[in-house]
Amino acid sequence: MPPEVICLGETMALMAPESGGPLARAELLRLRVAGAESTVAQYLSDLGHRTAWASRLGRDPFGARVAAALAGSGVDTTLVGYDEQAPTGCYFKDPAPEGSRVHYYRRGSAASRMSAADARALPLDGVRLLHLTGITPALSASCAELVDTLLTRAAEAGVPVSFDVNHRAALWEPGRAAPVLRELAARADTVLVGRDEAEELWGTTTAEAVREHLGPRGTLVVKDGAVGATEFPVPASASEPVFVPAPAVDVVEPVGAGDAFAAGYLSGALRGLPSRERLLLGHRLAARTLRSLDDYVPVPAAERGPPPHRDEPPTGEH
Repeated sequence: MPPEVICLGETMALMAPESGGPLARAELLRLRVAGAESTVAQYLSDLGHRTAWASRLGRDPFGARVAAALAGSGVDTTLVGYDEQAPTGCYFKDPAPEGSRVHYYRRGSAASRMSAADARALPLDGVRLLHLTGITPALSASCAELVDTLLTRAAEAGVPVSFDVNHRAALWEPGRAAPVLRELAARADTVLVGRDEAEELWGTTTAEAVREHLGPRGTLVVKDGAVGATEFPVPASASEPVFVPAPAVDVVEPVGAGDAFAAGYLSGALRGLPSRERLLLGHRLAARTLRSLDDYVPVPAAERGPPPHRDEPPTGEH
């Protein structure tokens, strides 16, 4: 059977202090696996969705570690290619409750060599959702072409696209990223963006201002950290925006929470849940990540709820 959801993007080996303290004082590092799109894939798999992750890895031990971690969490990795000449990317995390810093060693990685040819080869028949982020077009010119081609192919095939803006200032400065990310958001069926990153990119200070600036053709979800999240429905809909406050959480480390939220929200959309329940599910998964040093914290079987019905409408439809 084809996957229900395809998540495409780079996943890397992650090194972080075992103690959770500052990187500069760490004596022991723990090796993890992390990537925005693959984190979404892992959580969607936990929640019962047939999910595939598409990417490219180096033919090296880090690539083997990444593939094994994704497959071990139930994600289909048959859409992953391997590069004999380029390495798997890696990065180091310097954790802090107020916001971690990351140090990338990904230039020239296998994933950065993905191109429009990979987009043309991706099987979309039977897929209910294609999930992309704004990280991928920042990796290289060929990756930007990959995303552009995928959006065109998905539109032609009638496959809904979710797009998480996920701006990474370490990859490209806001002035260069802002117009590109706005144009990509305009082509997606569901757009997720943090209010803080939207302010950095476009100078918008409220969820309503983000909605006015982006004017997406589909559903917009603005995440505002510990405050909550707002869903703005498809513009043609008569529905009012829906705001759900975030639960109080003792934050250990915030990286990855946005991807967990995206997975919860998208699972709710794929199941045809009402807006409030989609947002609540997003908050619940984000809270799991906020309480951990890991980007992905497996959901226990007892908390996963009933399996989704496969005949429900895809995300973006109301």
